[in-house]
Amino acid sequence: MNKRWYIIVLVIAAALAGAYLFSRPAPVITNYPSSGTDVIAFGDSLVTGKGAPEGEGLVDLLSRAVGQPIINLGYSGDTTSKALEHIGQVDAYNPKVVIVLLGGNDYLGRVPREQTFTNLATIIETMQAKGAIVLLLGVRGGLLQDNFKNSFEALAKQYHTAFVPDVLSGLLGNEEFMYDAVHPNQAGYARIAKRVLPVLKTLLQ
Repeated sequence: MNKRWYIIVLVIAAALAGAYLFSRPAPVITNYPSSGTDVIAFGDSLVTGKGAPEGEGLVDLLSRAVGQPIINLGYSGDTTSKALEHIGQVDAYNPKVVIVLLGGNDYLGRVPREQTFTNLATIIETMQAKGAIVLLLGVRGGLLQDNFKNSFEALAKQYHTAFVPDVLSGLLGNEEFMYDAVHPNQAGYARIAKRVLPVLKTLLQ
C-alpha cells in the first residue's frame, strides 16, 4: 500500500470511529425528561445549609443559579432512616428533579453501609415512582479510605440517576471552605454548587 492510500484508509477509519462515537445514545436517566414542575432538595444539614449565612447555603445558591425556586426538604441530623420517616412530604409537590444528599450522618453514626444504601435505594425508588428525575449527590464514607464511593456509583448505575460523586471532595479539613469538621462555610457551599450546577441545568432543559 502506497503512502497516499495509507492516508486515505486512516482518514476513513477516523471518520467511521467518529460517527460511531457521536451516534451512541447518551446515558439513560430514569424519567428524563420529566413532566413534573418542582425541584426539590431532600437531605440532611448539607441541604439545610448549616454553616453558611442565611440565604447562602447550597440550595439557595443553586436556586439563584437556575432561576427558579428549589423546595428545601432538608433536616439537620437526618440519617437515611430518619429521612424515610418524612419522605411523604414530597407528595405535596409535583417533582421534576429531586436532589438527594444523604449518608454523612449514617457514616458518623456508624450505621452499617448495607443499611445506608438499602435506605437510599428505597428513597430513589420512591422519588422515581412519582415521576421525578433523581440527582444523587455522593458523600465520602471515611477519612483515610472512602467506603461509600463504589456503593454510590453502583446505586447511580442501577437506578439510572444523575450523579455527582463526593461533593465534599477537597473541602474536608480545609479551613478555607469549612465552617466546622463536617459542614462547609459559604465558600464551601459555593464549591459544591459549582459541581452540581451543570448537571442540574441539563436535567431542567
